[in-house]
Amino acid sequence: MPGTRPGRVAPGRHPHRARSEGRPSWTGPLAVVLVLIGVFATGAGLGHSAGLSWPSFLGGGSKEPPREFPVLEPSRPIRVAIPSIEVTAPVHRVGLADDGSIAVPALDKHNETGWYDRGPTPGQFGPAIIVGHADTRTGPSVFHDLVKLRPGAKIEVTRQDRSVAIFEVNSVEHFDKAALPDERVYADYSRPLLRLITCGGEWRGGSVGYADNIIAFASLIDSRDA
Repeated sequence: MPGTRPGRVAPGRHPHRARSEGRPSWTGPLAVVLVLIGVFATGAGLGHSAGLSWPSFLGGGSKEPPREFPVLEPSRPIRVAIPSIEVTAPVHRVGLADDGSIAVPALDKHNETGWYDRGPTPGQFGPAIIVGHADTRTGPSVFHDLVKLRPGAKIEVTRQDRSVAIFEVNSVEHFDKAALPDERVYADYSRPLLRLITCGGEWRGGSVGYADNIIAFASLIDSRDA
């Protein structure tokens, strides 16, 4: 059964390594495009899914945010908990693999998640990205039930500084992989945000895999000590 994996940088330069913790590192052109590639353990080979792009708007994270909502200092995530769908999982850094794709936990760690370490940390100004597998041929994976999340559900992200960033789900939506609203997903620096991303929808197999991406959109509402 298939899982999910984010994907490739379009032709051109791309970042080689992250800078200091919590700060987006962009060493390529401003319009760096990252496309999600879903990797599926089908027994017959690897499928793929395309469609998610990184924003061309990259300067917003340097602005002083409004303070009518919480904003946290940089600190990388180490664990994510989603009580309403009974998810508790480690969060690891993921960057770019040798082939230019965004790395995610290996299929033998399909119940773990990956935070893309060249974007904001959860609680910082802007959209933090955490990715996870939907399932594999052996059964459900960490984000299998992401589609069951409802507005108002809480997501708790424990950070390395021993704080817990508490997010509230705004919506959970399906997007055809060829028709994602890139600006909405990746370029919103209006407040601290979280995006949980996996694959879903109809299984088409071959080079397509799942037809859709499932994305949970959430906003930071509070924080506490771990």
